[in-house]
Amino acid sequence: SLRGSWRLANGNGSVVLRGEVPGCVHTALHRRGLIQDPYYRFNDMMYRWISLDNWTYSRTFKTPFDVRKSQKVNLVFEGVDTVAQILINNITLGRTDNMFNRYSFDITSVIKEVNFVEVRFLSAISYAAEQSRCHKAYSIPPVCPPPVQKGECHANFIRKEQCSFSWDWGPSFPTQGIWKDVRMEAYNHYHLIHFSLTSFFVKSAWQWSLEIESIFDVVSSKPIAGLVTVSIPKLQTQQTFSVKLQPGEGSIVLLVNINKSSTVEAWWPNGHGKQTGYNMTTTFIMEAGYQIEKFSKAYFRTVELVQESIPGSPGLSFYFRINGRPIFIKGSNWIPADSFQDRVTYDILWLLLKSAADANMNALRVWGGGVYEQDEFYDICDELGIMIWQDFMFACALYPTDQNYLESVRAEVSHQVRRLKSHPSIILWSGNNENEAAIASNWFSIPYADREVYIKDYVMLYVKNIREIVLTEDKSRPFIASSPTNGLESVKEGWLSQNPYDTHYGDTHFYDYSNDCWNWTVYPKTRFASEYGFQSWPSFSTIEKVSSTEDWSYTSNFSLHRQHHENGNDQMLQQIGHHFKLPQSTDPIKKFKDMIYLTQVMQAQCIKTETEFYRFSQSEIIKGEGHTMGALYWQLNDIWQAPSWASLEYGGKWKLLHYFAQNFFAPLLPVAYEDKGVLYIYGVSDLHVDHKLTLRVVVHAWSSLEPVCTLAKDSVTVKAQSAVPIYKESINDLLERCRNCTRKSCVITFCLVGEGGLQSPMNHHFLSSLKDAVGLEKTQLSASVSQRDDIYVFVLQTTAIAPFVSLDVGNIKGRFSDNGFLMTEKKKVVVFYPWEPTSVEELEKALTLTSLVDVV
Repeated sequence: SLRGSWRLANGNGSVVLRGEVPGCVHTALHRRGLIQDPYYRFNDMMYRWISLDNWTYSRTFKTPFDVRKSQKVNLVFEGVDTVAQILINNITLGRTDNMFNRYSFDITSVIKEVNFVEVRFLSAISYAAEQSRCHKAYSIPPVCPPPVQKGECHANFIRKEQCSFSWDWGPSFPTQGIWKDVRMEAYNHYHLIHFSLTSFFVKSAWQWSLEIESIFDVVSSKPIAGLVTVSIPKLQTQQTFSVKLQPGEGSIVLLVNINKSSTVEAWWPNGHGKQTGYNMTTTFIMEAGYQIEKFSKAYFRTVELVQESIPGSPGLSFYFRINGRPIFIKGSNWIPADSFQDRVTYDILWLLLKSAADANMNALRVWGGGVYEQDEFYDICDELGIMIWQDFMFACALYPTDQNYLESVRAEVSHQVRRLKSHPSIILWSGNNENEAAIASNWFSIPYADREVYIKDYVMLYVKNIREIVLTEDKSRPFIASSPTNGLESVKEGWLSQNPYDTHYGDTHFYDYSNDCWNWTVYPKTRFASEYGFQSWPSFSTIEKVSSTEDWSYTSNFSLHRQHHENGNDQMLQQIGHHFKLPQSTDPIKKFKDMIYLTQVMQAQCIKTETEFYRFSQSEIIKGEGHTMGALYWQLNDIWQAPSWASLEYGGKWKLLHYFAQNFFAPLLPVAYEDKGVLYIYGVSDLHVDHKLTLRVVVHAWSSLEPVCTLAKDSVTVKAQSAVPIYKESINDLLERCRNCTRKSCVITFCLVGEGGLQSPMNHHFLSSLKDAVGLEKTQLSASVSQRDDIYVFVLQTTAIAPFVSLDVGNIKGRFSDNGFLMTEKKKVVVFYPWEPTSVEELEKALTLTSLVDVV
């Protein structure tokens, strides 16, 4: 391994320091104290010089063995970011130009006992600009990001993390560095380069089988014969194959049939079963050279993307069947967890992904403007049962298709599919993010006469290259060319549909910041909602770390600087204004904190309304629309501390939205909506069997903790994996029944209760905007904290009904069992799960309790 400390120098040698590999220039400078935290205040602008310079990594290393005894020696880079010349002992080995590729250089003839290796980087910004200049025939939009993003231009001309040139939720830090492992490999006879396994269920034989692919480099001049034994003890399966490896690089594919007398436990998504994996050993015993033993996990699951006609509805369905069972996809979209990938540790990934699973999510979409995630990311998803919709790394742009570019992309796709295809969590490959829509909706104002050339490029890149490779490399999961797309209908229309947002086909992305988000009628009754969202600000404790006192107001330069979405801060105010009074405090810091709180309340309530709409639409067709089978809101996580669509802040803290997600994605949930003055409640279930339950509907006056009236409807049947209407009453009748209630003075809460502790979360339905609520009283909220084993128990007390009660313990890492709730009882117990050691004293000191009535 050549990990560790390297020498790092800028272009003219005026800055020289030690830099860790894997790593990048920014983190090296920061670690050595040569720059501040790049995320602090306006440093993204102050530190542009780092990305504009050309840096060089170099080191010497001793060869740890007698070189002459090895037939072949390679220098292998798992990832180089991005454009570099690689030299050893002053001899150029080659160049890199793709962050997502693996590079292996043959150094057999140039290696010595002591070696000097250099990686000379070129600024990604200048390289992208140069590539764009060289593309003379026609321009490839977009040229630059919108000014509000404070970003760099021509990101589409470099095979690098697209959002590193800025995005509408993230800064511009076009890094340089050796971002993944680097090592030297030496071998005789033969060497295993790549190993993967995918499972199939053979219906005709009613039997599982595994396809095992091994890619070898055979150094000897004649073929090497030998035996390969595959063994899965738990499944009483062992098979031996005789193989012959031809000289050069080649692959062998083995088909292992699982013993029929063994019961195979399949891999299931979170909430639908276990994530069973089986230990498997593969042993290669060849006539020449050493024996190789490969230990891996074998998982068994099937995936189908079903696009069929639906009775009573034009178009086609769009849903996933896992192990033959239709699964409603619940989750969010994943972006890079940091601008500097070397800071993304296993622990950070675990915390974010575990938080997704804890909020009842079963899926995430790895979005196409970031990176193909590290192996550990997918390992954790395999373990937690989080299905992955995997984009290829192309987003919101058109891309070149010249020979060099295509060759680089082909290598990238082939490498990534081989690296990732063994993971059962990955259920779909998707060619790009929003590029079909970009052409169809003409985002870049391309004159009609020039469209053909861009359409041809689109098909060339995503269909003739990417899709071809995916189909060759991996027959075990579906592929779509874009998102949003009309699926098979897009294919029929030559891969570019008239309207990729059509609700009757494929998936949709939907954003609307001006309409009232509590009004469910504005949402598309789509087959699959793969992106939708609203922004909010992260907690004060998160902002505080990267700001100073003068920044702490909603209209400060800092607040404007961190908002990378045009009019984003105003749009949040507008959306809040529909239902809440804006803070008027004369204390500027209290006013800022109140604003932050309201943005989080608004975001949580908006996405709750929209997600519940998608969930209750799964079993019905209304006016030809419906059968919604997926809800992935935008976005799960943050890349830095700033306003964004995320439900998890940078650092992992849960926003109120994430607590709401735990409820609106619950396996069993009653959902209410109003239509023409009638209240409808649906029973939504992801459970595998029907349940007879009791629906409890309680009406409270805002002014009293005692309910005005209670209704229990018994033996309500909530059907397995569906959404069915279980209750209907006109609001007038309800107000009549619950005397002294008006729309403004009362609120409805409801839940489903069954046998053996089966219970849904408590849900609520507002009968008016909270700014118009009558009878809301100032409340005295208090909490006592005690420790129980590794967790902390908060006993909350209130003197009046309190909407959106928020518990915040500042910088203490951890999460609560519930938050942002409507408190309609005197007492409530909330548990705090710490992610690091803390104490009762620390928690008491850090705790702030806020409810809507505290905002003045």
